[in-house]
Amino acid sequence: MCAHVLVAEDDTKQAEVIRRYLEREGHTAVVVHDGRAAIDQARRLRPDLLVLDLMMPVVDGLDVCRVLRRESEELVVLMLTARSSEEDLLLGLDLGADDYLTKPYSPRELMARIRTLLRRTRRTGGADDLVLRVGDLTVEPARHQVRVGGREVECTPGEFGILAAMAEQPDRVFTRRQLLAHTHGSSPYITERTVDVHVLNLRKKIEPDPRRPVRLMTVFGIGYKLTGG
Repeated sequence: MCAHVLVAEDDTKQAEVIRRYLEREGHTAVVVHDGRAAIDQARRLRPDLLVLDLMMPVVDGLDVCRVLRRESEELVVLMLTARSSEEDLLLGLDLGADDYLTKPYSPRELMARIRTLLRRTRRTGGADDLVLRVGDLTVEPARHQVRVGGREVECTPGEFGILAAMAEQPDRVFTRRQLLAHTHGSSPYITERTVDVHVLNLRKKIEPDPRRPVRLMTVFGIGYKLTGG
């Protein structure tokens, strides 16, 4: 599974390590060392995945993520940071990052995260015509496409993973831990509150009134379910 990866990391030695590991697995990699270059190269190259350091010069990683996510929901963003607080994690996810790895990390763990993210965004074989329908909401996994009442809705890979899982089993109640498996797996750096952030963002996109949801419902004390609205 060859992918085009943009690496935005101001530590030149760390960036070189990432580049070598990516190329060893058959990916192509372009490295930049500041946030402005990351934005420019992402627009020019249209990479499949962006490995983005949070503490970038010129433009920081959060602003890079904010700008690029406004322009594309399909770009997969893996954020790297020396910050480890839950608030920083949730802010990064709220801006559209799909995964979050705290420094120091092993290159092997980084590559495992990348493989997982690429698998989730490149569904192939046997499901090309699958359309999941829940009321007037449709989810097409092979096309990474969501529509509500005929209107196309852009979702990040993390949001899409949750929505697709719930659309496969309407009215089933999912725990946060179960939904977490469809976004970031069992990483010790990702908490169940990650799901709450994705659900909040999904409601802004698929609900008539996000403050009074009729599709993506909270089941208090358990988790969430998707209904026909």
